[in-house]
Amino acid sequence: MQDLLAGIRVVEVAVYGFVPAAGAALADCGADVIKIERPVNGDPVRSLSTYGISPGDGGVTTLWECFNRGKKSVAMDIGSPRGREILMSLIDEADVFITSFMQPARERLGIDADQLLARNPKLIYGRGTGQGPLGPDANKGGFDGLSYWSRPGVSTAASPPDYDYPVLLAGPGFGDVQSGLNLAGGILGALYKREKTGKGGIVDVSLFSSGLWSMQASIAGCFATGRKNIEQLDRRCPPNPLTNIYRSGDGDFFVLGMLEADRYWAALCAALDRPDLAENAKYGTMATRMENSAELVGELDATFLQWTMAEIAKRLNSQEGQWSRVEYPGDVVKDEQAIMNGFLQTVKYENGATLPLVAMPMQFDEVAPTLTRAPEHGEHTAGVLASVGIAEEDAAALRQDGVIA
Repeated sequence: MQDLLAGIRVVEVAVYGFVPAAGAALADCGADVIKIERPVNGDPVRSLSTYGISPGDGGVTTLWECFNRGKKSVAMDIGSPRGREILMSLIDEADVFITSFMQPARERLGIDADQLLARNPKLIYGRGTGQGPLGPDANKGGFDGLSYWSRPGVSTAASPPDYDYPVLLAGPGFGDVQSGLNLAGGILGALYKREKTGKGGIVDVSLFSSGLWSMQASIAGCFATGRKNIEQLDRRCPPNPLTNIYRSGDGDFFVLGMLEADRYWAALCAALDRPDLAENAKYGTMATRMENSAELVGELDATFLQWTMAEIAKRLNSQEGQWSRVEYPGDVVKDEQAIMNGFLQTVKYENGATLPLVAMPMQFDEVAPTLTRAPEHGEHTAGVLASVGIAEEDAAALRQDGVIA
């Protein structure tokens, strides 16, 4: 899969998670991704603590690794005249430029779309924004907890009806990685268009638009029914007890996902040694099961609680209806399906630490990307500068002046 974008150079001027996640996906595809960081401290995500996860936990900075694996790091002040000049030299040779900077900052730094496309007409210019490039909030910053999770209605739709407040973001970078993949996909399409036309162009993706995309069925459904929110399901009385969450006797959770419930009902009852349920007219059809949902959930709860998860898995695997265990993030690293397909890969570090990283979910020709670690701050500054003709003695002077690090 590394040959998909072999020879494609990406210059990234971006911080935090959204746009860097797009850069990581392009690196997974084999692109040469050069990340420009500030000479001092670099990307703020290097030192960010969130959700009880701190830099250096387990010997690595997990957020940094997730968003920046496989890239090169150049520590350079692009606000300085010399730093901007070097950046333009990189832009001249680049195929793709991606940024999370807002328009006023882009204009001030000379890296706005019209400025760079005038210099390199074949450039694909990827903009990741909070709310999109137009409208009253175009120049308003955004994070995924705001623009992806809250504003499009994800938070309220995910909240149980008896909660006092809508639930917070599901985890670090949750909306960033979804939005970043959207941006990477748009860039792949733009590269294909360039192959046909010879022209570059602008790709826009926002956290807000990505959140709206994920919520489109709920948004359309609410409009059609005149509701403010989708129906908040109660596991004690769901419309379909065969699409519901249950618990094993040893405390594990699992979910049934049998949308065509009538198709699977008899075989499920046989697998659970409950032919009486299949023979009971109150549960015979989708309509009668809905009518007697609470009672049937009680029957299934009692049945499942008498077995361990291992026994339940054996029984559910003996019939054709769909089901899945409900896992915790810390347990997913042991999922054989994820490992065998290359979805999860263990990256090893020089200090002996290891970290499971998730590959870009798209695969080509049944080949998963090979993941490598993220760069140290400014690790590739000298090599990248040499590639644009800056000799070591000149680089030393730039370093002394604080232009690079």
